[in-house]
Amino acid sequence: MNTSWIRGAYKWLVIALLVGAVVGTACAFFLFSLDWVTKTRETNLWLLFLLPVAGLAIGWSYNRWAGSAQKGNNLLFEAYYQPKDRIPGRMAPFILISTLLTHLVGGSAGREGTAVQMGGALADQLGRWWIFSVEDRRLVLLLGISTGFSAVFGTPLAGVLFALEVLPAGKEGRRAFVPMLVASLVADQVCLAWSVEHTSYGIGVLPEWTPIRVIWVLLAGALFGLVARLYALASHWLARTWATMIPSPSLRPFWGGWVLLFLFLVFDLHAYAGLGIPSLVASFQYPMEGSFFILKMALTVFTLSIGFKGGEVTPLFVIGATLGSALSAWVPLPTAFLAGLGFVAVFAGATKTPLACMVMGMELMGAAAGPWLGVATFVSFLFSGKTSIYSAQKTGWWRMWIEQEKFGWGKNSS
Repeated sequence: MNTSWIRGAYKWLVIALLVGAVVGTACAFFLFSLDWVTKTRETNLWLLFLLPVAGLAIGWSYNRWAGSAQKGNNLLFEAYYQPKDRIPGRMAPFILISTLLTHLVGGSAGREGTAVQMGGALADQLGRWWIFSVEDRRLVLLLGISTGFSAVFGTPLAGVLFALEVLPAGKEGRRAFVPMLVASLVADQVCLAWSVEHTSYGIGVLPEWTPIRVIWVLLAGALFGLVARLYALASHWLARTWATMIPSPSLRPFWGGWVLLFLFLVFDLHAYAGLGIPSLVASFQYPMEGSFFILKMALTVFTLSIGFKGGEVTPLFVIGATLGSALSAWVPLPTAFLAGLGFVAVFAGATKTPLACMVMGMELMGAAAGPWLGVATFVSFLFSGKTSIYSAQKTGWWRMWIEQEKFGWGKNSS
């Protein structure tokens, strides 16, 4: 009897359970804390005046002590593609505190990047208890990314697929699928056990399939992809431009904080601060103004490009859902239906993860919406171009599945 297989399965089951429990608990704490700082900001608008101070604190502390953790999500990609040094454990508290501070003072940011970085950093620290090969370290990073995504959104299957698509993962992904699924399910259930409540989204009655409706969804998907492309290009351009204008990484968010404060005071942008969940929920209920998604996109791009911290996925949800909701004024499809398509399709185009986004939509809005979501997400992916919001991401996963040697496995792998 081959006992090595049994030992290996037992080992990865223990690791998956441990990573799921630890990351799930950490994400529950993060979500509770995020809810508290959001409510605190909404009832104390004077906190907006602390934007420059918060920016200076984030920029100076990251530049002084964060080390390689300054790279954020890109460090996870680098650690997966070329595993060398471990991800510093300080990444988890740094991104947690800086994200909460960003939201406290009104920055337009998300939470996925925080959860994924926490998950990757914590999982890699747990890996110190075992002697891992390069392949084992990649598996641990996949576990961390998938559990962080799963716990923060309550979508365990989408969390697994997101990690497999966003990297993209080759033979390690196939080997890690079951441990990732176990870890993601555990992380999700641990979050729920801590009484975390995820936002629900009702897509309403689905339209019947007709050629004209399919054409409208194709056109909407193309628009979602172009918006995702614009978001990614604008993010990278502004980050480069701001770095050129202000060479000191400590001072970039400080001066950016002054600009944000000016924008808030002059243009009354309070509705666009933070995650934007109220607007996201409202987009499923009635048509939003066409300017909302533009302003939310502009404020999010600026907030994150100048050095404030947080994820980009929830703002992308808001951008996509409010855009879809606004389209219902011209497109003969239900408002909630278009909002649901935009919710996942813009995210799919910006991160190059159409399959994960389709499944995420099914987990959040019901499996029956799957075919419509699939059309929208894959069309958005095709129209979004090659640029991802993650600069270190290797995109074009569908071509890599065909040309496997580009992954580093297959006939040319060592």
